[in-house]
Amino acid sequence: MTTDPLLLTGDVDDATARLLRTAARFDAADLAAPALLPGWTRGHLLAHLARNADAFVNLLTSARTGQRIPMYASAEARDADIESGASRSPQEQLDDLRRSADRFTEAVAAMPPSAWAVDVETRRGPWPATMLVWGRLREVEVHHVDLAAGYRPADWSAQFGHRLLHEVAAGFAARDDAPPMVLRFDSSRHDLMIGDRDRAPVIAGPPAELAAWLTGRSPGTELTVTPDGQLPRPPEWI
Repeated sequence: MTTDPLLLTGDVDDATARLLRTAARFDAADLAAPALLPGWTRGHLLAHLARNADAFVNLLTSARTGQRIPMYASAEARDADIESGASRSPQEQLDDLRRSADRFTEAVAAMPPSAWAVDVETRRGPWPATMLVWGRLREVEVHHVDLAAGYRPADWSAQFGHRLLHEVAAGFAARDDAPPMVLRFDSSRHDLMIGDRDRAPVIAGPPAELAAWLTGRSPGTELTVTPDGQLPRPPEWI
């Protein structure tokens, strides 16, 4: 998996184009319908995706200029922007989504090579700027599924599914609230380990399906458990 952010820009462009095609189909009733995230409509989710693009622009600008620019002005401002944007018309939502994505693209293009080595301050702590393009790709792909509009984890690219799976598994391995499990994919013996192997069932399936289950985007019906039994319950993802 590449650590070069510029090698992921084409993936972000493609994922954004798919998202925009989905959003372009929505009428007012579609936007008012529930998304998969509790308490959010599709309108909330599109407003979040637009403001998230601007938040990543803030972090890229911070890395480029050396100024301390927060991802969001505050948690309260973030929530207020999402709430106020949720009820906009379909055309306003689409225009905002497109313009904010363009601003992100421009901010990535403006980054000098040295700026990618800078750490920036996200909502959950410091993050290397090299991870920001991946972070935006993850937001777009996962929340596209959350729109509940026909885009599924099976539509993720193989590369995205692999990378998300490795990231989520590594994060859970460092947590005390994650149940032990061995994650096996691609019909191989290549395992990702969470917790104590001696007590861990083997959960096997396609990488995207494993990642979707771990992140709460799938019930895991395509996965197998060895020895036979119920799937463990992963902790809440980010």
